[in-house]
Amino acid sequence: MKDTQIQERVLHPMQGIPVLILELVLIVVSLLLMVGGVVILETSVLFGLLAIVVGPILLIADCICFAGLKSVRPNEALVLTLFGSYHGTVKEPGFYFVNPFCAAVSPAYDKAAAEAMKKAKEADAHNSGSTPVVVSARKRVSLKTMTLDNGRQKVNDVLGNPIIIGAVVIWRVVDPTRAVFCVEDYPSFLSIQTDSTIRNIARLYPYDIFDEDEDAAASEKSLRGSSLEIAESMKAELQKRVEEAGIVVEEVRITHLAYAEEIAAAMLQRQQAAAIIAARQKIVDGAVGMVKMAIDKLGEDEVVVLDEERKAAMVSNLLVVLCGNRDAQPVVNSGSIY
Repeated sequence: MKDTQIQERVLHPMQGIPVLILELVLIVVSLLLMVGGVVILETSVLFGLLAIVVGPILLIADCICFAGLKSVRPNEALVLTLFGSYHGTVKEPGFYFVNPFCAAVSPAYDKAAAEAMKKAKEADAHNSGSTPVVVSARKRVSLKTMTLDNGRQKVNDVLGNPIIIGAVVIWRVVDPTRAVFCVEDYPSFLSIQTDSTIRNIARLYPYDIFDEDEDAAASEKSLRGSSLEIAESMKAELQKRVEEAGIVVEEVRITHLAYAEEIAAAMLQRQQAAAIIAARQKIVDGAVGMVKMAIDKLGEDEVVVLDEERKAAMVSNLLVVLCGNRDAQPVVNSGSIY
């Protein structure tokens, strides 16, 4: 962390219920002073004027103190500033009384207010009427575990092939002070850093490995075959990028992975060809083993004695039968095999 970053200061303010009761009592007292001052003004001018002056002052001060009543829900934090300076952060849930001149800071609330104001201006431009601005967000920083679906984006793998990749990030805020003051808008900051991380990591690996050497293919990583390991690399890289914003990345998951449309058909043919070659290789290996076993059995049991030319013809016929795609048509030879 840089030295210029603000250190978090956890506040433990007084409970708000006793203060709320006191303020309600003071409101009643101020009203009684104003009414009573008018009544006793005829008998005692000094006390009447004093009551009339003190009553409104007490009422105004009491109304100002109402601004210091704040509520904090579970898994929320209240970041406060006092006259432009950082005052402290309230993390414990409850109903509290803080300095009434403190202001809560929340990027989510500011963003929602800006969007609502923009929509209201657009509505006024079309309807030429006044539209009320409704902001649903609270001036709190959520500490809950949240999910960021960053959508799908087109990137190039290490071989230059365009691919479509999508990922989700499971994250939460652990330091609300840094999340508010160290970056402008921490959800947008996380989204942009996720885009950059996915692009940087995806371009280091191929989409798939087309290598006949199984040992070499197993030792190399690919986006399709090593998605869990690559997701862990994305998590570690993303955590370094968003640590200054007080965010912890709990998990990164690759949710979508495919070739881009312009090369998808060609790559599908390549995969099909590789699958056909692998299947044919297995068939030929099995057929050669079966032919060898048949010739050895015939020679051991002396069922028939074949010279090299006849053995070659038998091997050819058996390989055609075993490796062919169609059923063999038997031919009955009633004469001599020679």
